[in-house]
Amino acid sequence: MSETKPFQGHYLKSACSNCSVLELCLPLGLSDQEITRLDTLIVQRVKVKKGAALYRAGDSLRSLYAVRTGSFKTNVLSIDGREQVTGFQMPGEMLGLDAISTDLHTCNAFALEDSEVCPIHFAHLEKLARELPSLQHNLNKILSREIVCDHDMLMMLGNMNSDERLAAFLLNLSQRLNMRGYSSKNFVLKMRREEIGSYLGLRLETICRGIAHLRDQELVEITGRDVKIRNLEGLKQLIAGCQRPPPC
Repeated sequence: MSETKPFQGHYLKSACSNCSVLELCLPLGLSDQEITRLDTLIVQRVKVKKGAALYRAGDSLRSLYAVRTGSFKTNVLSIDGREQVTGFQMPGEMLGLDAISTDLHTCNAFALEDSEVCPIHFAHLEKLARELPSLQHNLNKILSREIVCDHDMLMMLGNMNSDERLAAFLLNLSQRLNMRGYSSKNFVLKMRREEIGSYLGLRLETICRGIAHLRDQELVEITGRDVKIRNLEGLKQLIAGCQRPPPC
């Protein structure tokens, strides 16, 4: 399958050193000189319109993509066309890691809003990583983080009830947004409730009931896609016993 071309000529000059999410992305901890070398791999930033595919399952691996602005979802489709959402990505996070093992993407990546990514040609990245141990270290950390996220998702699906899953999801968004300098208590959901349900393994009506339950407990108020966390500590306490213990 050929790679989807959602870009339609919207190319921009790129510069890692001037990026607002530098401290969350692949260049984390690199020296100025090393960042300059990495920047040479990012020939252009690419705009992706809301709803457009960055890549689709079956496309060949060409690049990894660092999200610069906007947000994405990844999903897989069953034979009969049912969607399973596998993740939501925001600025500073990487897309395309699923293709490293087989050189083919195993999922689809769609923009949830008008977004922008920095494509990093994977073969060139591998070559540079061999020359820069710090870059290889960062790449390893990103891959490890994906594994940890998968473990946390399995823990959530196997150990939490529906209200706890929804609370954990909102807390995760809150923490990730806070790391990017946004409010941890007031934010807008970029995804639909059906997509949240797919990600959490819950039906739409269960998501709606969960939102009502959190509101009744005066923990969270959700109106449309606007989220207001009224009791952050209470929300954390709701899932306190369901999480994995911290590593020794």
